[in-house]
Parts: sequence; C-alpha cells; structure tokens
Amino acid sequence: MKDRLTFSLKALVAGAALAVALPALAATKVTIAVVSLDGDPRFAPRRMEKAYPGHPTGRAIDGVKLAAEDSSFELDAVGIELVVKDVVLPNAAALPKVLAELKAAKVQHLVADLPVPELNALVQAAPAALGGAIVINSGQEDDALRGAQCAAHLLHTYPSRAMASDALAQYLAARNWRKALVLQGALPEDALELEAFNRSAKRYGLKTTQLKPFKLTGDPRERDLANVRLLTGEREHDVVAVLDSDGEFARTVPYATQWPRPVVGSNGLVAAPWHPLWERNGGPQLSRRFAKKAGRPMSGHDWAAWMAGRAIATVLAEQPKAPIAAQLKALRGGAVGVDGFKGPRLSFRAWDGQLRQPIFLSHVDGVAAVAPVDGVLHPKEVMDTLGVDEAESTCKQRP
Repeated sequence: MKDRLTFSLKALVAGAALAVALPALAATKVTIAVVSLDGDPRFAPRRMEKAYPGHPTGRAIDGVKLAAEDSSFELDAVGIELVVKDVVLPNAAALPKVLAELKAAKVQHLVADLPVPELNALVQAAPAALGGAIVINSGQEDDALRGAQCAAHLLHTYPSRAMASDALAQYLAARNWRKALVLQGALPEDALELEAFNRSAKRYGLKTTQLKPFKLTGDPRERDLANVRLLTGEREHDVVAVLDSDGEFARTVPYATQWPRPVVGSNGLVAAPWHPLWERNGGPQLSRRFAKKAGRPMSGHDWAAWMAGRAIATVLAEQPKAPIAAQLKALRGGAVGVDGFKGPRLSFRAWDGQLRQPIFLSHVDGVAAVAPVDGVLHPKEVMDTLGVDEAESTCKQRP
C-alpha cells in the first residue's frame, strides 16, 4: 500500500511538472516588427525636448513593448508568445532588404512609426514581400491615408486630423463658443489643418470671424505677423483657434491675446488621443506602467503604439489559429474589440481602417472633456461622429 501511494505521488508530481512544461514547449512565437526611420525629423532631440502638444516625445517601440507585456497572460492561455522586434530603416532605399529579412523571420505584423512617404512605401510593398501583412499606423494623422491613399491591410490607431478637428468643434459648439478667430501658419500641414477645421466648422455650426496668417521670422518688416496682440485685435470672436503644425508659434498664444479669449487647436485646449493625467477607466495604472518602463509620461503617440500592440495581441488571443488574412478581416471588420482604457471597447472602421476612439479635449494639467460630447447623435455609432463617416469616405480598399 505504501509503495502504491509513493508511486501515485511520484506520478502526480511528474504529471504536474509535465503540465507546466508543455505550454512553454508548445508556445508559438509571433513577432511584431516596429518599423521606424533613422534620422526621422519628428524625433530630433531638440524637438522632443520641447514636447509641443500633439508631437511625439519618444519612439513607438516603448508602447508596443508594454502592450506585449500587458498581453502576456491572455496569450499564454492560447500558447502564443509575442516578440517585439525593433526595425530601424537607415533610409528609404533600404526597405526591400529589410522586408526580405522580415520575410525570412516570418513576420507579418507591422507597427509603422514612419513619416508619410516612407509609410506609403511600406504599405505598398509589405503584402507582396511578406506573403500578406497587417500594417498599423501609430503616428500619422493625415486624412489622405484614410482616404485616397488608403490600403486594405492598413489600420490606424492614431486618430485622423478630421477626428481631432471634429472633437474640438463638438466641444466649442456645446459651449456655444461658435465664433472663431483663426490663426494659420504657412506650412503645407497648416493648410491641411485649416481644411479639417473648415470641414468641422461647417458640420457643427461654427463661424470664422477672421482668418489671419502668422509667421515666425527674423525679418523686421514682417514682425507684425508674429505679434499675438496685433493678430487678435478683432473683438467679435469667442475663441482663438491656432493652426500650427510646428508648434513654436502656438505656444506663445495662450494668455497673450488682445482680448480675454480661450485658445484652442495647437495649444491651449488640444484634441488628443491620450493624456497622462486621465483619471478614469484604468488610465492612471496604464500611464504609471508606461512611465516606469519608458521613463517619460505617456503621450498620444505612445498610447497609439501601445494600442497597436494590444490590437494585434487581442486578435491573436481570439483567433490563435487564423491566418493573417482572417486576422485582418476580423480587425478591419470590427469583429474584434480592444480595451483602450478610455471606457468603451474600441473597434476599427470597416471603410477606412481607422480605430474608433474617444478623443480627449485636454490642457497641460488634465482632461477638460471627452468627445463625442453629450448630445451628439449618430444613427449607428456615436463615435463615428468623429472623423470621416462611411457615406463620405473616399477609401475603396477592403480586405
């Protein structure tokens, strides 16, 4: 009897050890490649030090690595280990070689942290080079990437320019601050900002009282173009909207206007995908984890990178045996919902690959409001009031 009991105990211990060992042996490694560009001007040290609203303060790799850690428990349950690979292009010409290396490593999940030209090149080449691919844009807001330049396998976790301007317009309309004095810069991106602002103003009933150009210059003949008090002398406006993609001029506008008016847009009250002082829905815990790992506060770009990693992890957890094409359809079709720590579960729009998400109307010390604001309605999904809706989308690409 004693020998039988001893044998049973040994068998039980051996079985338990085998049960612990089997998942580790059976784990399938899935690699996410985070693709960035060496010398990307967005990450110039002096620019990141200034940390203007809406500008990245670090690289996407930090957010994706945190997402992999946050997802390890649910992926362990289905026998998957997520590996994050840092891929830095020395230049655009190196893309074919890099894609060949990724193909050899069987990589089909890409998070793109690239300028627009390099992002477009990656999107065009990746599916053929990798035997199918999911590319997630975590850093570019260009509406064209969701419209004329969209692709069936391209998803976006960073909100579009149209989403940010709609969020701001909703808030201004809700506060009945409907008359805007608009200050616009001379860069091509500033023209796109104005286009988005005008579209949102028309949609939500805002009026531009005056449109004035600004210019930062050392030319004494043009110094009036940088004088905030002169630029804001008109009295009929409720709010000053500054459209400055560079950010250098916008930082000088709050509390420097001729009349006591709120400042919105590129400084003052800003539409953003994340704020490190968001205090609900588990936001403090996420921000603390990121700050501990990366050594800096979590910005909107960091959140979008983290969200890209979480989206990939979620579809792998829900469909661990699915091929890449099926994973893409599940994400792009809205069948997979992801917790973004903003409240509702978030899904991608079928028509343009954009992640639906609440947008924070925030200032330096916190979040003043969340869009969609109360009272804004939509026949199907209220978050589709932010950005280009299905009926107006020019994207014709579907997986």
